Amino acid sequence: GSLNLGISFLVDRLSVIMLLVVTGVGFLIHVYSIGYMKHDEDYSRFMSYLNLFIFFMLLLVMGSNYVVMFAGWEGLLIGFWFKNNDYNKAANKAFIMNRIGDLGFLIGLFLMYQTFSSLEFKDVFAAAGNYPSGDVTLTAIALFLFIGAVGKSAQIPLYTWLPDAMAGPTPVSALIHAATMVTAGIYMIIRSNVIYTL
Repeated sequence: GSLNLGISFLVDRLSVIMLLVVTGVGFLIHVYSIGYMKHDEDYSRFMSYLNLFIFFMLLLVMGSNYVVMFAGWEGLLIGFWFKNNDYNKAANKAFIMNRIGDLGFLIGLFLMYQTFSSLEFKDVFAAAGNYPSGDVTLTAIALFLFIGAVGKSAQIPLYTWLPDAMAGPTPVSALIHAATMVTAGIYMIIRSNVIYTL
């Protein structure tokens, strides 16, 4: 039909700030990981996963529409120590709890497309400006997007995956659970500030 979803990128002040955070903190953690993980038998796989995470985080931050943002959003969860059953359970819990938030995010995107006929930031925000403040549809979209942010940012009640996920290597806890992934939900809300303001 009329659905047209481009893989396009947006670099503005907000995305530049997040790019500096992701690449700056990511660089420091990569340097630390070289020494910290060098004795691990899966060192090369670990470094590959770390770079894969940075790629998806940059995709999330630089996307110019909600589809590219969601593609980056979905790639942020990686399980590393799969040989230990307890760690596998922790990784599965993180995946499942995040799927709850992702379902809210997806419903918000479906509702957004039904309302605005687009998922491009510029089109959605321009069209949202024509709606009165407190509109029921905008409130529903904002709430569903917020459910996504709650899951990704480990907020109550979808926070229980985060303590278990600390079983991963220390550099992962520093990068994912302290600096970048848990800020993805906050970034999405800031990026969607027009909807939240209304």
